[in-house]
Amino acid sequence: MEEKAKNIFTFHKRLIQQSEKEKLLGQEAICIWLTGLSGSGKSTIAQLLERKLHNSRKLTMLLDGDNVRDGLNSNLGFSEEDRKENIRRIAEVNKLFNSSGVITINAFVSPTNEIRKMARDIIGSGFLEVFVDTPLELCEERDVKGLYEKARKGEIKDFTGVSAPFESPEKPNLTLKTADISPERSTEILFDYIKEKI
Repeated sequence: MEEKAKNIFTFHKRLIQQSEKEKLLGQEAICIWLTGLSGSGKSTIAQLLERKLHNSRKLTMLLDGDNVRDGLNSNLGFSEEDRKENIRRIAEVNKLFNSSGVITINAFVSPTNEIRKMARDIIGSGFLEVFVDTPLELCEERDVKGLYEKARKGEIKDFTGVSAPFESPEKPNLTLKTADISPERSTEILFDYIKEKI
């Protein structure tokens, strides 16, 4: 990766602070980071949570894995280096939204503790890690895209849970065991957890 040329840019301090924007919006900006296997229900829960927050008159931004890779990160693959860069960019975008007072919801596999720690370090305070804990077998059953089947056949390389590892979070702020509860109930639990923080 090319070394930064620090002599060609200047970091400008903000005249309007995050706290002022939060006061204007009547909310506290936090990062809700949903992590789990493909097919665990991250995107569904993220969408339901965004709707619930919107209905509560909270300003949100939802960053989802497929959508981000369609635009901002369309030049990245799934190598270890590219996965790390994918999450680094997302974390920086989340940080920008939080600095504007926006509650930001993220739905990304983000498969390793190292990658999630990097995101937490970039975003800083207000980072809430939510583990969407779903057994691999159930994720495969739910797999409408057929990704697990392709990965099992060797058609997709470095697929998390099959040919690439997924490390369960060591100390998540919240764990949702979606084998036992519906996406709607998971969303209720998550909303109840964050409502005092926003």
